[in-house]
Amino acid sequence: MKRILLFLLILCIGIGFAGCAGSQTNSAEIGSGGTDDLSKVTIRVGQTGWSNFELMLKAAGIADTPYKVDYKVFQGGNLCLEAMASDNLDFTLTSEIPPVFSSQSANQGNFKIIAVSQSTTLNQELVVPKDSGVTSIKELRGQKIAYVNNTTAHYFLLKMLSQAGMKWEDVDPVQLSTSDGLTAFSGGKIAALASYGNAIISAHQQGAVTLLSAKDILSGNFPVEASISALSDTGKRGAIADYLTRINKAYEWTRNNPEKWAQIIADNTHQPYDQALATFKEGMAQSPDKIVAVSQKAIDSQQDIVKQFLEVGVLKTNIDVSSFWSHEYDKELPISDK
Repeated sequence: MKRILLFLLILCIGIGFAGCAGSQTNSAEIGSGGTDDLSKVTIRVGQTGWSNFELMLKAAGIADTPYKVDYKVFQGGNLCLEAMASDNLDFTLTSEIPPVFSSQSANQGNFKIIAVSQSTTLNQELVVPKDSGVTSIKELRGQKIAYVNNTTAHYFLLKMLSQAGMKWEDVDPVQLSTSDGLTAFSGGKIAALASYGNAIISAHQQGAVTLLSAKDILSGNFPVEASISALSDTGKRGAIADYLTRINKAYEWTRNNPEKWAQIIADNTHQPYDQALATFKEGMAQSPDKIVAVSQKAIDSQQDIVKQFLEVGVLKTNIDVSSFWSHEYDKELPISDK
């Protein structure tokens, strides 16, 4: 009898340990790359224009991550990828254009596109001063137009000129940062401004008039990039998988709380609340924010941009964009319905 009781006791203890071990493994395995102690992991996240990711997660109540997040703000996706190329960022989101040019750097940019954020294409515009009297892009022939190099502004200005039967050489393009472009526009140094985000919002506050919008030119695909060095690190790889899921949950929170999110947008982009709310609702009607898995359609969309740049001579040789896309996180993300 004593032997039977001893056997049962040992068996129960063994089952107990097995149960604990199974629970610990499940909690540690996050996304496609697990780690036993995410508290030792830090991912460096690049944001464009303002602290949208950071504030969105806080507002949604999901900012308490098991890893540390070091947030940085840049004034353009091209600058985010410059930081990633020098291994100063682990994760960021850009438009389709910056990765094309970053891939041509010495270390191929130190990035892979791991997902796509489907989003609105509002606030991507070619604007002119309120009293300019300009009503057509053809009237800007020979005049200075500021644009942000290697960004959506570069691409959509090319497309707008082409659609009007004009060439790049028909205007005087001035390559400026978003802030410098806005300053030049405000000071009357340029005839028009091709820009996006906060620069366009600020220009409108100064009375700028939309000459043309890029909302129907751009695809609405915003690639999500991770550094190759981060993807080579088990801990960071797992943290990024978790972070992608949190962003989608935060996006859902913004859709369910448009008024609260609009107030946060207004406070951080210095625009009127009513304008922020109207723009957000219009953007969600156009394309609700969602991060989705890599698809061939998204890759083809970026390849078409390369084709456009080749045709106008911005690129001298073809680039196979599929070389810097990765299916690392496809299983963790929803499939695109577009």
